[in-house]
Amino acid sequence: MPESFGEETKQQFDIGHYLDLVRRRHMQFLIPFFLGWLLVWGASWVLPARYKSTTTILVEQPTMPKNYVTPNISDDLQSRLQSIQQQILSPTRLLVIIDKLRLYTDAGHPLSVDAKVGRMSKDIDIETVRDPGTFEITGFSVSYSAPTPRLAQVVTGELTNLFINENLRERQQESQSTTTFIEQQLASARESLSEQDAKVREFEALHEGALPDQQTSNLQILSGLQQQLQNEQDALNAAKTQRVYYQSLVEQYRSLHNTPHNSDSSPASLTTLDAQLEKMKSQLADLSTRYTDEYPTVQNLKSQIAKMEKARTQLLADLKAQASAPKQAAESSNPGLDDPAQSAPLLQLQGQLQANQIEITNREGAVASLKTRIDGYQARLNEGPASQQQLADLTRGYEQSKANYDDLLRKENDSAMATSMEQMQQGERFSQLDPPNLPLKPDFPNRLKFCGIGLGVGLALGVVIAGTLEFLDDRLHSEEEIEKILRFAVVSEVPEIFSPLDEAQNRRATMFSWTLAAIIFVTILAGSAFSFLHA
Repeated sequence: MPESFGEETKQQFDIGHYLDLVRRRHMQFLIPFFLGWLLVWGASWVLPARYKSTTTILVEQPTMPKNYVTPNISDDLQSRLQSIQQQILSPTRLLVIIDKLRLYTDAGHPLSVDAKVGRMSKDIDIETVRDPGTFEITGFSVSYSAPTPRLAQVVTGELTNLFINENLRERQQESQSTTTFIEQQLASARESLSEQDAKVREFEALHEGALPDQQTSNLQILSGLQQQLQNEQDALNAAKTQRVYYQSLVEQYRSLHNTPHNSDSSPASLTTLDAQLEKMKSQLADLSTRYTDEYPTVQNLKSQIAKMEKARTQLLADLKAQASAPKQAAESSNPGLDDPAQSAPLLQLQGQLQANQIEITNREGAVASLKTRIDGYQARLNEGPASQQQLADLTRGYEQSKANYDDLLRKENDSAMATSMEQMQQGERFSQLDPPNLPLKPDFPNRLKFCGIGLGVGLALGVVIAGTLEFLDDRLHSEEEIEKILRFAVVSEVPEIFSPLDEAQNRRATMFSWTLAAIIFVTILAGSAFSFLHA
């Protein structure tokens, strides 16, 4: 209970201390407070007015859907805006507008080129506009501050046109540069593809017949050649057999009249003919086990056997006729070989024998040619695996070059369409939402804001001055201060005695203080209202 009482006493004492401080230092606070506010607020009516004109530029999306024509430029709008802003705010571009509109030509204060560019850069304000939901850039605002409303509007219009035209020019230039780059890459890819194609063609020409895709046909041709070789060898064997037959017939005709007989009274030529006939029948039996009756060699051999059997029959008939006729008649009817009638069959047989020899020679040549061709195709088949690996390596390089070429060709077509779209102004573009406004009130100075700043400055100035004076004052104003100095309790206190004149002066001072405070309050309130009305 005593502690709480002491705390209340201390708190009441502190409040009294501050109230006493306000009573003693209110004039030192009010006057600096009012002067600080008046100084700042008055400056807002002295500073030259600046008018700001603003316009908004929208970023319109391409009218052509992206799934039909894909743009070939970067879609980073933030980077492109920064690039365009740097180009427009460059000294070269700004000097064009400065010289055109004769800006910053203050009489008596000529400015350098750098100073003009610097001042204009400060007077330009560019802010992006974003979608609240997606935070994507949907546009940006361009503002310019000038001494007059009309000048601010005109310069803002010039800057707006620069942004729109520069964006269009930069997009077209970037799109054309992309197309040109792809065309150069396409030309290089076309040359590389031609080189790879030439290598493949050269390899195919050097290895004609031994290529992997010709292996099947080579096997088929080789099989056919082997079959032809077998046929030719069979035909050669048949021709050689026929030659033996013709030779035997020639010998039979030559020994027809002076034919010796064997022990069984049969002519030696008949025995030879029978032996030859048996040999041919054995060959026929052997061929019949391997081929059908329609096989040419089988049919040819059957024909020769038939002729030989016919000749044997004729020979037997002649021998019987000779045996039944008288010897004289036989001798008279058996002229020599010089008889033309008897030599005609011999000449015919000799001609057939020569034709048979020619056939044998031709077939031997054909067999040799077929063997040579078979060896060649066999070499091609043996060469196939190595050529297949080499061709696979060449083909792989060709396919890669072709894939690269096809991809670049597709990109070149898409890029050309995108460039055409940009040139027709169908791509992403800037459009002015509204013309630059004509400002009716100055943007600077903001007198209402200056009024608030003046209040802060005055408050700080009053506190600093009043606090400084209080700090420098060494007088004692309370019982607590006396106790701190004397270090013992005050027993009694002599109250201050005021005369009627002093009381009158105190009342006049208090009235003056309240009146001054009221005047300051009303003045600040009126100034704030006036600033608000003219803001």
